[in-house]
Amino acid sequence: MTAPVFVVEEVPAGPEFALEGPEGRHAVSVKRLNPGEDVVLTDGRGRWAECVVKAAEGKDRLVVSVSATGGEPEPAVRITVVQALPKGDRGELAVETMTETGVDAIVPWQASRCITQWRGDRGAKSLAKWRATAREAGKQSRRVRFPEVAEAMSTKQVAALLAAADLAMVLHEDRDAPSGALATAELPAGGSIVLVVGPEGGVSPEELAVFAEAGAHPYRLGPSVLRTSTAGTAAAAVLLARTGRWS
Repeated sequence: MTAPVFVVEEVPAGPEFALEGPEGRHAVSVKRLNPGEDVVLTDGRGRWAECVVKAAEGKDRLVVSVSATGGEPEPAVRITVVQALPKGDRGELAVETMTETGVDAIVPWQASRCITQWRGDRGAKSLAKWRATAREAGKQSRRVRFPEVAEAMSTKQVAALLAAADLAMVLHEDRDAPSGALATAELPAGGSIVLVVGPEGGVSPEELAVFAEAGAHPYRLGPSVLRTSTAGTAAAAVLLARTGRWS
């Protein structure tokens, strides 16, 4: 089993470091780590340090020795999922599973057919939950580069994001989607892929037209129709495998 991951503001260069606060409490009181066990410290932006536990002090202080440090390079193909806002806590589910799968960035999208609305304090709290979920799922899945969770975007803003991508795609429930299957789409060897996942009611014709003007084409994932909270994860798995990220 790989070593547990804990988040720090700045990755220590060594030779010794004390992990304190909530992360230290999690290491000492929840994980109950003991001297000699391995841990990884990361800033969530790609930098990491492999460490060995020296001592657990009190309830929230873990002293470690740093054995190696390094950085994970940016992926050759960066995958961004634009996720329409699902109902209830399905948004956190989508963020959690997409993070575990390996998505690089997640963009909340207020689609016209979304039942959920992010406005005022509710929007700020929902965004904070998505970001906290990405952080925790990044730790759980032993990532050292966590996905960025952007501010919620309008359709116009999403179109601008699609226009700047090396490949812009929209998941479509129609099995006769004109661009064909995601599994056979021609993918770039480098750059960025932006994939739009619509709400439960689907992407509206008006939104499809706006995205088409931005250079995005509709693709189907498979013969069955997935829920919006799972479609992004399934599609990301296909793209990660096909771009060599899982090789």
